[in-house]
Amino acid sequence: MKKFYYPIVFALALQLLAQAIISQERDKELTLEDIFNSQKFAQKSVRNVKWLNNGQAPIKSGQAFLYLETDTAKKQTDIWKYDVKTGKRTLFVDAGKLVLSDTDKAFRIQNYLLSPDEQGILFTGVLPARAVKLGSNFFLYDLKNNKFRQLTDTDKEQLNVKFSPDGKKIGFVRDNNIFVLDVETGIEKQLTTDGEKHILNGRFDWVYEEEWSIIDGWQWSPDGKSIAYWQLDERRVPEFTITDYTQTHPKSEQMRYPKAGDPNSIVRIGVVSLETISTKWMDLGIDDDIYIPRIKWTKQPNQLCIYRVNRLQNKLDLLYANTLTGETRVLLTEESSTWVEIKDASLYFLTDGNFIISSEKDGFMHIYRYDRNGKQINQVTKGEWEVKKVLGIDEKKEIVYFIATEKSHIERHLYSIKLDGSKLIRLTQDDGTHNINISPDYSVYLDTYSNKSMLPKVSLHTNTGKLIRSVEENKVPAYDEYRLSRKEFFTFKSSEGTEFSGWMMKPVDFSAEGGSARRVDPPKAELTSGGDPTKKYPVLIYVYGGPGSQTVLDDWDRNILWYTLLTQKGYIVVSVDGRGTGSRGKAFKSIIYKNLGKWETHDQIEGAKYLASLPYVDASRIGIWGWSYGGYMACMSIFLGDDIFKSAISVAPVTDWKFYDTIYTERFMQTPELNPDGYKDGAPTTHANKLKGNLLIIHGTADDNVHWQNTITLVNELQKNNKQFQTAFYPGGTHGVAGGIVRLQLYTMITNYILEKL
Repeated sequence: MKKFYYPIVFALALQLLAQAIISQERDKELTLEDIFNSQKFAQKSVRNVKWLNNGQAPIKSGQAFLYLETDTAKKQTDIWKYDVKTGKRTLFVDAGKLVLSDTDKAFRIQNYLLSPDEQGILFTGVLPARAVKLGSNFFLYDLKNNKFRQLTDTDKEQLNVKFSPDGKKIGFVRDNNIFVLDVETGIEKQLTTDGEKHILNGRFDWVYEEEWSIIDGWQWSPDGKSIAYWQLDERRVPEFTITDYTQTHPKSEQMRYPKAGDPNSIVRIGVVSLETISTKWMDLGIDDDIYIPRIKWTKQPNQLCIYRVNRLQNKLDLLYANTLTGETRVLLTEESSTWVEIKDASLYFLTDGNFIISSEKDGFMHIYRYDRNGKQINQVTKGEWEVKKVLGIDEKKEIVYFIATEKSHIERHLYSIKLDGSKLIRLTQDDGTHNINISPDYSVYLDTYSNKSMLPKVSLHTNTGKLIRSVEENKVPAYDEYRLSRKEFFTFKSSEGTEFSGWMMKPVDFSAEGGSARRVDPPKAELTSGGDPTKKYPVLIYVYGGPGSQTVLDDWDRNILWYTLLTQKGYIVVSVDGRGTGSRGKAFKSIIYKNLGKWETHDQIEGAKYLASLPYVDASRIGIWGWSYGGYMACMSIFLGDDIFKSAISVAPVTDWKFYDTIYTERFMQTPELNPDGYKDGAPTTHANKLKGNLLIIHGTADDNVHWQNTITLVNELQKNNKQFQTAFYPGGTHGVAGGIVRLQLYTMITNYILEKL
C-alpha cells in the first residue's frame, strides 16, 4: 500500500499543477486587436463544393466532390478532390500551373464552374453584390488536354456566367445584354440588343437584388435552345445621390433607388431563341406595377413557371407560360391579409408534371404537393414548426429532403419525408444548427454543424444520417488560449403572457456561489440564481428584430469573441427575439404588419424589464445596440423605453420608413399614402424628443442600402429638441462599414462607449 501511495500523490500534484497552469493560460484577456485585426481566430471550412458525376449514367454524384483550399505558404487557392468512399484528398487543379504564357503570374482562383461533362472548368471573378455574383473576364481549363485559355478580354463588366446544359456554350451578361460564346470556336453571339444604362437584361436593379435575394437574371432552357430572362426598365425609378467627400471637389454618383411609394422598375420576362435570336415576351397582364421575384423552367417542353406578385405583396399568382407563344395561365393563387412569404418559399417540379411548393397558408411554412393543373394533392409536412429550405426530391424513392425547425425553433435540422406526407425522419441528431449540402443523387450529404459552444465542423453522412467520417474538424488553437463565455438559452413571459426566447452570455467568473470561476456551457431552462446579492452586472442587449429574422439560435455566434471581451470587462450580453421574428409561425411574425417598430420595441422593453428583475443584474445599467434594422430598434427602444435603457448604440439605422426601399418597406407597411399613421408612429424621428439616455449613432456616408440621409434627418430632429447625443460617420463607408483597420477602429469606439456610458 505504502509502495504506491507517494507516486500517486506526486502524480496528482503534477496534474493539479498542470490544470492550474492551463487555467492561467486560459484566463488571457482578449484584445480588440486580436479580434478585429488579426487572423489568429480564422476558421476553416470546405469551400465551394461541386459534386462530381464521374461521367456515369445514371448519375452517381455521391462518389466524390471538389472544393477550394488555400495554400498559405504558396499564397494560392487550388481545387482539391475528395473521395467519399476512401476519404482520400488529391490535388485536382494546381493554380500555380494555370498560366497563359511563361511571363504570367500564377492564376488566382476565385470561383469555378464545372462543365456538364466534367471535362472543363470555367473560372470567373467575383463582383460585389448581396450574394456571390460571378463576373469579370472568364477562363477555361481543359482537363483532358491540360490546356488553359482566356475566353474574354474586356474591361467591361461581365456577370452571371454559366455553361449551357450540353456544355458547348457559355452564356453571360455584358453591357446589360445577354451573350453566348461557343466553347470550341470562341465566337460570341449577342442575343439581346436593347440593353442600355437603365434597361437591364439578364440582371437586376438594386432593390431586386437586395430584397428578393436574387442575383442571376437569366436561365438556360433544359434543352439549351433558348434562354429565359428578366428585363428591368428602371428609367422611371427616382435617382439617389451618393457623394464622395474625400476629394477636393466632391464627386457624386447617381443610383436608381425606389423609396417607399416611388415607382419601381417595369419588369418583363422574355425568352430568346439561340437559333432565331428573337425574343418572345411572356404575358404578365396589363398591370406593370408588379414584381416577378422568381421564374423557373418546368420539366415540360417549352413551359416556364413565373411568380407574379402584386405591389402590396399580399397576392401571389403562379403562372404557366408557353414560351413559344408567350401565352400564360394562372396555375394557382395565394392571398394573405398581411403578406405572402416568397423569399423562404421553395418550388420543385416533378417529371410527371406535378410540383411541390412551400407556403404559410396554414400558419406555418410547410410543403404542399399539387398536380399539373394546380389542384392540391396533399400537404406534405404539417405541425407547429417550419420548413426553412427544401433541398431536393428523390423522385425514384418519392422522398423530399429539407431543413426545418421541428425539433426546436432555435435549431436547424435535416429531415426526410415521403411525398404523401408519411415517414417523417430527422436525419441530424446533434443539438444545434446544421447546414446541409446534399449530393444530386441524394446518396450522401455534407453537414456543416455548429452550436453555441462549438466551432463549425464538417462531416460526411449517408442519406440515412449515418456518419461516414469527419471532413473538417476546424480546430483553431487560438481558441484554446481563452475561456470563452457561452450562450445560455432562456425563456420568459411578457406582462401579457407571451413567451419569448433569449440567450445570455455571463462573465466567465460569474458564480452562483458569488466567487469561484466556472465555464458557462449547457443551455438551461432557468437562469442561474442565488449568486452574491451584492454583485450586480450591467447588461448589453444585442437586437436585430426585423421581420422573419432570428438572433436566438443554437449556433456558433460570429461575435462570440467580442461579447466575451465585454464579459471579461464585467458585462452580461443578452439577445431576445420578440414578436415579428421568424420560426414561430405566421401569427407571431405578422403582428407587426403596418406597425413596424411598435411590437418589436415593446418586446425589447419587456425583455429589459425581465432582466432588471434578476438578482444579479444592475437595473440602472441596461443598454442596447444593433445594426441596420437593429440600429432602428436601438433608437426606438431608447426613445420609447420607459427610462429602462441607460444607453444605446445605433449603427446604420432606418429613421423613417419613407426613406427605405419599396419592396421591403411596403411588404410590411404598405405605402406611405395608404398607411400614414403607421409610418409616423414607426419613425424614430417622430420620437426623438423623448430621448433621455445616452445615444451613439454611427453611419457610413456611402451607404447605398440605408442611406446616410436617415441619420442626418434624425440628428436634425435631436438638435431641434435640444437633445445631447454622439455621432460618428465613416467617409465612403457602406452599409457594413469597411474591414481591416477601420473595423478595428469602429469596434474600439463602440467598446469604449460601452465602458464609459454603461
